[in-house]
Amino acid sequence: MATTLSRGEAVPLDKIRNVAIIAHVDHGKTTLVDTLLRQTLQGTPNLGSMDCNELEMERGITILSKVTRLEWKGHVLNIVDTPGHADFGGEVERVMSMVDGVVLLVDIVQGPRTQTKFVLQKALALPHVQPMVVINKADRTTDRSQDQIETEIFDLFCSLNASEQQLDYTTIYASARDGWAVTEYDHIKDLNRRQNWLDAMLGCYCILDAIVDLIKAPIETRVEQNGDKFSMLVTTVEKVGYATAWSVTTSSSL
Repeated sequence: MATTLSRGEAVPLDKIRNVAIIAHVDHGKTTLVDTLLRQTLQGTPNLGSMDCNELEMERGITILSKVTRLEWKGHVLNIVDTPGHADFGGEVERVMSMVDGVVLLVDIVQGPRTQTKFVLQKALALPHVQPMVVINKADRTTDRSQDQIETEIFDLFCSLNASEQQLDYTTIYASARDGWAVTEYDHIKDLNRRQNWLDAMLGCYCILDAIVDLIKAPIETRVEQNGDKFSMLVTTVEKVGYATAWSVTTSSSL
């Protein structure tokens, strides 16, 4: 289980992992992040969905990127849930420069789709970004073999000119909805036979382990190395000021 860090304790850079969850729309990004939150924060009341914006809840999709912090085995994981809809691709591009790795989520039945290619291309364009693959909805039946599923994803990486380091990614099979993940495809059959107690035992912890082991820690920026002051550009403002209404006459003073 996770090792809790002391409140207010400075976290060393080598104990931090910054990662984004990317995928085609409806392949399960937000469900996965919600599941990871629930499993690592067991006993915490009032855990809600990452999609808390009114429009997001109404449409059932992620519109704005949102980051959540998890603690796992003495590490801090900053996980960004990104939009999957093509109309909000700019949000994904903005996030890529902020992370050191990505978790590419792929629906086991649908396979890579148009937006899968778009978001993966943005990630692979940055040499420092290390990917890992989670094949989601593995509880569903599919006619495709393991080789067909994994070859299709590998071919997509190759077509996008992934580096040798980026091609050396880990593949995990999961059901974010049911709350389990396994590193071996053959284990899925066992899960289907012994669903109840295996779900409780396995969880999605192997995904967290992979993030800690495979994604590199952030590198100190040149600004920090030179001792300059930290600066940050605000790119998203949801609310500013306030609105009110009143009557104004010609002689009124404002």
